[in-house]
Amino acid sequence: MREDPSFQKNDFVRERYSGAMPPQEDRPSRAKLFWRRQRRLVRPAIVFLVVMGLAGAGMRLLYDAASEERFAPLRERLVAMEPLPIRHIVINGRGMTSEASIQDALGTSIGHPIFGFSVEAARQRLDELPFIDHATVERHMPDTVIITLVERTPIAVWQDRGHFMLINRVGEEVPDQGLTGKNAQAFLQLPLVVGEGANTAAASVIDALNHEPLVKAQVTALIRVGSRRWNATLKDGTTILLPEGEEAAAFARLARYQQSMRLLERPVQSIDLRLPDRMVVHQPPQVAVPPAEGAKPDPSPSSSPPPADSTKQP
Repeated sequence: MREDPSFQKNDFVRERYSGAMPPQEDRPSRAKLFWRRQRRLVRPAIVFLVVMGLAGAGMRLLYDAASEERFAPLRERLVAMEPLPIRHIVINGRGMTSEASIQDALGTSIGHPIFGFSVEAARQRLDELPFIDHATVERHMPDTVIITLVERTPIAVWQDRGHFMLINRVGEEVPDQGLTGKNAQAFLQLPLVVGEGANTAAASVIDALNHEPLVKAQVTALIRVGSRRWNATLKDGTTILLPEGEEAAAFARLARYQQSMRLLERPVQSIDLRLPDRMVVHQPPQVAVPPAEGAKPDPSPSSSPPPADSTKQP
């Protein structure tokens, strides 16, 4: 028996719209379409917010670290946690300042927590050291402290008309210096040059003296004579008369004599090196001993005092 196609079609339509069969959605709603479009943007937005939060926290940490007052409470909390030990201390710009004095001024050392000291306090202590003009101290996470120094570069102490001052290689006074406080140590470590014009002529003679450590160890002062040459004064008061413009050769001769016969440690009044082919040693004047009662006086004339340094070189 054949089924009537029109009957089946009509029955299907009646069942669908009469509620017997749930109607199917031909297309999604506007709300679903909207959220489907926005879902692609949600994940990047969350990542962006997390990155911005971390950046804000980092900037806040840097802001607090720039101020010792604001950073102190945070540093205490970090130290209370598991410490990050210092493994490297890098010092840049050190010349005349000893490493030991830098370590003492820093206030910490290898193995101590990297947050266990004040950067600002360490910088102030470093600034108080002799020869240091200014310093910077930085923490480089996770285990490095970097110290950068800018040193003053004096080469000598110049004494002129009773005044003492540090001078550089061209004879200019190193600014903001004086024989007080921390600068007193610098005065003790540098050679002393004396006299008018000694400041501008000091660099060459000091360089020559530095090449002869045996002689340098005995010299306490270099005195400018007649604005043209130098005398050197030893620890025991002996005067060395140096030739004009030939200080390096004269110091080399003295070094040989000191090594072979300890000349600079002998009790002499002066050593004249102004002639290149000879050396004149002046002994101290002999103290006259009164003759014993009944003894005849010595007919020989008394020794004359050593000749004074003339203004004209032989």
